[in-house]
Amino acid sequence: MSDASTPRCPICATVGGPIGRLYRWLDRVPYAVLAIPLRVAVATVFWNSGMAKLANWTATLALFSEEYQVPLLAPELAARLALVIEVTAPVLLILGLFTRPAALVLLGMTAVIETFVYPQAWPTHIQWAAMLLVLLCRGAGAVSLDALTARFGARPQDECAMT
Repeated sequence: MSDASTPRCPICATVGGPIGRLYRWLDRVPYAVLAIPLRVAVATVFWNSGMAKLANWTATLALFSEEYQVPLLAPELAARLALVIEVTAPVLLILGLFTRPAALVLLGMTAVIETFVYPQAWPTHIQWAAMLLVLLCRGAGAVSLDALTARFGARPQDECAMT
């Protein structure tokens, strides 16, 4: 692991001048600063979808019956499950609470959407998946309820790196 003065990127260590300084400055941006817009961006996508479902439940049921055709689930069950996920997981992401489980659930939902509903929309889905994978692998960051609960609830040797 590197300290604040050691560049993490091999290019940063070799590039000089203003570009090198810029690279080294960017390399020191804490993950917590990067995680906030990731959480907000992906939460917004799913929240807006949930609100659209709530705005016209009849149309939502028709979409799940006629267009979406999720296998193994009755259309009404699939619609209700999607709605519950889309209104709870985004709130958890914004709060940074249970971030990794919420990201995992949304990643699973993204996989279902890509595989069974809109496979042609893979450029959008891969963006969602990339954001969710970062959150799944690195967590919410230091500015989150996850970090707060870890600080107050974990023994020092059990704490995650929340930088």
